[in-house]
Amino acid sequence: MVRAVQDRLYRKSVALVLSMQVNLPRILVAWVVLAAFACGLRLAFPATPYAATPFTSGAGLLPYLLVVGAPVGSLLLGLKLFPAGQVHAQPSIRLAQVGRWRKIDCLKAREMSQFGVYGLMASLLVGIALNVPVRTMEFLTAIPALGSFAPGWFVSLYAVMLADVVILSSLYMFAFAMALRMVPLFPRFMVMVWGVDLVSQLGIARLVAGVGDTPHAVEMAMADMLTGNVKKVLISAAIWLPYLLLSERVNVTFRCRASA
Repeated sequence: MVRAVQDRLYRKSVALVLSMQVNLPRILVAWVVLAAFACGLRLAFPATPYAATPFTSGAGLLPYLLVVGAPVGSLLLGLKLFPAGQVHAQPSIRLAQVGRWRKIDCLKAREMSQFGVYGLMASLLVGIALNVPVRTMEFLTAIPALGSFAPGWFVSLYAVMLADVVILSSLYMFAFAMALRMVPLFPRFMVMVWGVDLVSQLGIARLVAGVGDTPHAVEMAMADMLTGNVKKVLISAAIWLPYLLLSERVNVTFRCRASA
């Protein structure tokens, strides 16, 4: 009974990964359409009025073009740098030293049943991809468009939050591309992204606290949001880091080694 459930879940994970690969262009188009619509709604209700139309204002349209386009560009760059089917060289220095493993040939690894981004790896792939819409919606919900007469403290707050959503969304999508193409450097790149995300949230908190004239209510709301982001990063790392270190599938797929 348990084996039958495991097989059914495994088949569903294979179907999910193959569906993402086949329908990736459609997914990207859907993202651009939906994200552009959400950004358009945000532009329609700025914090201060526009001196000109938002489509001719650098403080209006341009930031949202980055929000929509940066993760798409990062994903396409990753897929371009790591072509499908290419065998990538293993790193010369092995950082993951936990457990007992034996080295196997990369061609033999591809023949093993544990090779591929299926099973729990499919869940990790979905989680990485979902970071982008979740982070984008948080930004659009929490931060109004600038307008043309925004106070200095809001301009500073807007700039750091915009940089956060653009850079982190791009990093997560690049990690997604690396995982999808089974690049050996994916596990350590994923750990680096978690670290950058964590440092970014803590850095933003310090910057917001240091900006003068920021209303106390805004500071409290930002503190709550950043604290929530830190907790999400720590929970993600706590769940997936042991998996990236100890999973047989991860080690076979990304490190060309099996349990000794």
